[in-house]
Amino acid sequence: MTTAVRSFGLSLPDYPWEAMAPYLARAAEHPGGAVNLSIGTPVDPTPAVIQEALRAAADAPGYPTVHGTPALREAIAGWFARRRGVEGLDPRDVMPTVGSKELVAWLPFLLGLKPGDVVVRPTVAYPTYDIGATFSGATAVAADDLDELDAATRAKVRLVWVNSPGNPTGSVRDAASLRKIVDQAREIGALVASDECYAELGWGEWDLQRRGEAVPSILDPRVAGGSHDGLLAVYSLSKQSNLAGYRAAFVAGDSAIMANLVNSRKHAGMIVPYPVQEAMRVALGDDGHVQAQKDLYRGRRERILPALEGFGLQIHESSAGLYLWCTAGEATWDTVARLAERGIVVGPGVFYGDAGNGYVRVALTGSDERIDAAVARLAVAR
Repeated sequence: MTTAVRSFGLSLPDYPWEAMAPYLARAAEHPGGAVNLSIGTPVDPTPAVIQEALRAAADAPGYPTVHGTPALREAIAGWFARRRGVEGLDPRDVMPTVGSKELVAWLPFLLGLKPGDVVVRPTVAYPTYDIGATFSGATAVAADDLDELDAATRAKVRLVWVNSPGNPTGSVRDAASLRKIVDQAREIGALVASDECYAELGWGEWDLQRRGEAVPSILDPRVAGGSHDGLLAVYSLSKQSNLAGYRAAFVAGDSAIMANLVNSRKHAGMIVPYPVQEAMRVALGDDGHVQAQKDLYRGRRERILPALEGFGLQIHESSAGLYLWCTAGEATWDTVARLAERGIVVGPGVFYGDAGNGYVRVALTGSDERIDAAVARLAVAR
């Protein structure tokens, strides 16, 4: 007599990008092949100085430290002071993570959130914020301001996600807007976690190299008010340094919360490999490659943005980051299909919440050749 095996596994929604298969196939039929601008994966080489740091640290027989080497944590603190206007960050209050998506997905669980708790995320947002809430049993609620919530929901909020610059919209919160969120959260005893991985990629008024203002961090004194209590900043080197394949990111902020996260991650073995830690240390000390990569993205953006407008798309927000947030005033999938006919693959706005319907996300992460191919295809008479 056999006993029926019970089912195992998490009950999660299907990974949304699987729905892109027919559009990828249609775009691939174009004589010049597909121009895939749907996912923001870097395509340019990892800078040589970082590759050399990885090779130099390749002899690493011992276990790495969860908290990160002292040298790496000093480099992170120095980077915050030099690039983000956050002076005096204690190196004890930073930690490397296995990419930023891992931290986003597991933070609610590691914070001890439970059923009945509420996680607030932006109205149009990266879907992993919702998945993280699911992992902990908490409820995700979409809002861009805590004043949008009713009193009963607001009382249950334990974690507020801020994403500035935003994915997919490219929106940027100024210091006053961030300060308002911080004040609201502190009033109800909630934590604010800020996903800032596109902060080096500001355009227009946020383009520091073109006399713009630097994108502010949640730990900026204008925002934090002299205390990092209840605040965490999350950052990734994937975009600024072409390190997506290294899974190189970090989190910093509230001393007590950081100490607890370090301890919990020790128990779980959530560790960035030592060679990657060394590569991160070197990357954070070299601003030249960051500027060179931004210049590449700026050129690609300046070429494809008018081509998209000429095709009939309106560009909304898109003040920073690796994406253009576009609408043709029609259903998302209609725009996706029309662009696939031109051999161009874009990201459906509906993947980022109900408020994304009618929009598509166009990544700047094609090579120069692929971006130029897209520009030429968009110019062909309809």
